Amino acid sequence: MRAWINGELLSDASAAAVPVTDHGLTVGDGVFEAIKVVDGLPFALDRHLARLSRSAAGLGLPEVDEDAVRRGLAAVLDGEPLELGRIRITFTGGPAPLGSGRGDAAPTLIVVADVMQPWADSTPVATVPWPRNERGALAGLKTTSYAENVVALAEAKSRGATEAIFANLAGHLCEGTGSNVFYVVDGELRTPTLASGCLAGVTRALILEWYGGREVDEPIEVVERASEVFLASTTRDVQPVSRWDDRELPVPGPVTAEVQDVWRRREPELLGL
Repeated sequence: MRAWINGELLSDASAAAVPVTDHGLTVGDGVFEAIKVVDGLPFALDRHLARLSRSAAGLGLPEVDEDAVRRGLAAVLDGEPLELGRIRITFTGGPAPLGSGRGDAAPTLIVVADVMQPWADSTPVATVPWPRNERGALAGLKTTSYAENVVALAEAKSRGATEAIFANLAGHLCEGTGSNVFYVVDGELRTPTLASGCLAGVTRALILEWYGGREVDEPIEVVERASEVFLASTTRDVQPVSRWDDRELPVPGPVTAEVQDVWRRREPELLGL
């Protein structure tokens, strides 16, 4: 692991470097991006930086200095070619009083790179009972306030799954803790709209651009009619779902296999700094 914080590459990536008063630590006042690295090159960097800026604006944080982010990326990748890795960019409100109110300190910018293990060829998922709030202040933002996801993922793992799936307040299918959901009904590839409260996933958007699919909000029970399902995320790419709760699904289904093939062919187009 290599870590860069506020312009400095740390000699020890695990050393204490963020003050205990940082608002990202005390109240989760921060945003982040996770970026896949292939053969030492980040994937879809411009798209991730654009979403980081949108999330920061949505949270009311200062404007992200993209040049600084790129310097951090270059620093953590320099001399450490990662065959498969992950970069985490975190941008917080910086040091602040011990409460919800922000201080007047400069924000904190952190860039970390580390090795990433590939996901399995397919995975089980579990529906959790807690809904996403599609009308909440953080809906659609990639913030560091992930405690809800931690609880949901622990529940899913207790049921033998690697991902938890949420409905929203309307009872519509929404998303996973760190993934978007695609499913096939009557031969048509579908995924929830952004109005559902799901994250505007970079992988989600690329699948819709490169392969196609219909964005639609439907009751979560629609998956009972789905002939195949897959998850889409920065680290999972296109990962078939082998079981949803107690229902077994074929992996990969024919549509999923087509999407995977398109992904493999086109991914190199977006590798680079």
